[in-house]
Formats: sequence, structure tokens, C-alpha cells
Amino acid sequence: MSLLSVIIPAYNEEKNIVLAAARLSEVLSSAGITYELLFVDDGSRDRTYALICEEAQKNPCVRGVSFSRNFGKEAAIFAGLREAKGDACVVTDCDMQFPPEVIPQMVDLWKQGYEVVEGKKTTRGTERASHGAFARLFYSLIGHAVGMDMQSSSDFKLLDRKVVDALNTLTERDTFFRALSFWAGFRTATVEFEVLDRANGQSKWSFRGLLKYAVNNLTSFTTAPLRLVTLIGMLLMVGTLVLGVHTLVRYFTGTAVEGFTTVILLLLLIGGSIMISLGIIGHYVARIYDEVKNRPRYLISHRTEEEDSHASDT
Repeated sequence: MSLLSVIIPAYNEEKNIVLAAARLSEVLSSAGITYELLFVDDGSRDRTYALICEEAQKNPCVRGVSFSRNFGKEAAIFAGLREAKGDACVVTDCDMQFPPEVIPQMVDLWKQGYEVVEGKKTTRGTERASHGAFARLFYSLIGHAVGMDMQSSSDFKLLDRKVVDALNTLTERDTFFRALSFWAGFRTATVEFEVLDRANGQSKWSFRGLLKYAVNNLTSFTTAPLRLVTLIGMLLMVGTLVLGVHTLVRYFTGTAVEGFTTVILLLLLIGGSIMISLGIIGHYVARIYDEVKNRPRYLISHRTEEEDSHASDT
């Protein structure tokens, strides 16, 4: 009988652990699906991992791992993929914004031979308009790099064991799971869903955090910002040629005037462009520096199986 692993990253989600375990177990059991719930505690500062351990003691289908510190959602997802034992894996959120009732539909498509089942948002829930506009811009850039439409994509998806094993072979430290599932290919189907309101608590993402997340993922997955540096240089070159011709014409016709303001503006424009270009290049150099150090994506400090063995020993 096939085993389904449901991977649930969690960061300071003590209010949602019990509810998530109960709802997922109810839906999967009702659908006759053999499952394991794998919670990945991303270095939470509250009782998240303690509640995961309690759920693991009550339900043998619940497992959990805990990071030594906060490594981020991407690391939590890939830790779950590495630790999962199932023939297929579903990645979902702990706040229940991804409806568990959609998972049986994903499993049905998987049984039909699809190796990746993408959850496609029909709405973006109650997020702010600024977040929605920023997300659309970001996914248009990523989608252009991947060559696929990612405007309504999400982390909510099912992966066959073959796809999971392929992703686990990737050695890069900074990953973008949502785009890598597109990049991997394989036979793909989609399931539409509506984003629900958070069951409890508030989103852990600030606009600054989302901006940093977007920049890191954009530069880890595409070299488009580097090509932007080249474009800026070409535009400045064209502008310089046009302005040079204009200046020479006025000089030889005797209509040249003093242009102190123009010179200052040009210096500011060129200097600003150079600094932006250096910043983009420096960011990529920093990414190379992080990769060549070859540090692990995450460090696991605890597993619920180890907690159970320690308890039995005492």
C-alpha cells in the first residue's frame, strides 16, 4: 500500500499544530489514504516542537524534526523532502490556508500517473493589494526565467518519489522550491483551490521579509538582474552618444551654453547606475561565496523518534 508523506513547515505555530494534525488526519483517514504527517519546526521560539512531540505520542502517523535555529521555509521544505518516507509527498502550510480537502484530489491524479500535481490558486485570499502586486511582478520575472506561468503557483503540491529523489540530489544551498518543481519537469497536472483565512495567528511575513525572500529567490534561480546591468550600460551608451552629437552640433554652430546643471545630473545618473550595477554584481558574488563554503542547508537538533526512544530508555 502506498504511503503519502505530508510535509508541514512550522515556525512559531503553536496555535496551529494541534488543529493542523487533526484536520489533516481526518481528511486523509476519511479518504482511505495511508499517510504520515511530517512537521518541520524551523527553529521556533514558542512551544511548536513540544506540541509536535505531543501529537506524535498520540498519533503514530505524526513525526517531527526540529532545526537548531531558524533556517527559513525553503530549508524546512527540503528537510521534509529528505526525511519523508512516502511514495509521494505533499507540501502544505501549518496555518491551514491550503485546504486539506484538496489533497485526495492530488492523490487521485498521482494514481493516474501524474508525477507532479501543482496547487493553483484561484484567489490570493485576504492579502494586502501591495503584496499581491509585488507577488505578480516577482512571479512574472521568475516565470519568464522558467518558461512557465507561475502567477498562481504555490508551495502546495504533490511530488512523486521519483521527483523527490531528483530534488534531493541538488547540491545548491539556496533553493526555491516553488520554481524548482517547474524546472524539474515530469508529467504535471494542476488542481485549483481557494486560499483560506489563517486558522489562528498572523502571517510571519513582513514586507521587508517578502522583499528579501523575493530577491534571494530571484538571484538564486535566474541571471536576469545581471543582464539588467548590461542593459543599463547599453542605454547609458546610447544616451551618451546622443548627448555627445547634440553637444558637438551646438559647439560648431556657436550656440553652446554653459551646462553645469546638465553635467551634475549626468554624473549623478551615471554614478547611481554604476553603484546599482556593482550592488547587483556584489549580490551574485556573495551568493557564490555562500555556495563555495558548502555549508549544509540546515541542522537538525531533534527528531520525535529520538524523543520516544529516550523516553522509553528512562
